[in-house]
Amino acid sequence: MEYFTTLEHLHAEMVKELVKPGEDILEGLTPGAVHIVHMAMGIAGEAGEIIDAVKKAAIYNKDLDIPNMIEELGDIEFYLEGLRQQLSISRDWTLQENIAKLRKRYGKRYSDQAAIARADKVDS
Repeated sequence: MEYFTTLEHLHAEMVKELVKPGEDILEGLTPGAVHIVHMAMGIAGEAGEIIDAVKKAAIYNKDLDIPNMIEELGDIEFYLEGLRQQLSISRDWTLQENIAKLRKRYGKRYSDQAAIARADKVDS
């Protein structure tokens, strides 16, 4: 038990030393950065709601609530658009880059080998 107490203490002390103080974070924030944080948190929150709906369908054998899925996907679209606008990135640009990445990774058809090799991540 002493080992765990010592390890827990070591970890707690490391966190105290390494965590960025809230005052420092607040001091460096700009309205644009706050907007990005808001949009990213919104995306994560809505994705969590989708995960919960899928869990209920897959694990508890409930019918997937399609109207709720549409609502949550719409909410994600809202936050994605807000994030793209703040970063001056169009949806078309995002889609073009995603298509290029997936084509490079998989070619025309998915394979486990291509997913593992991740050709889009190999330095050229």
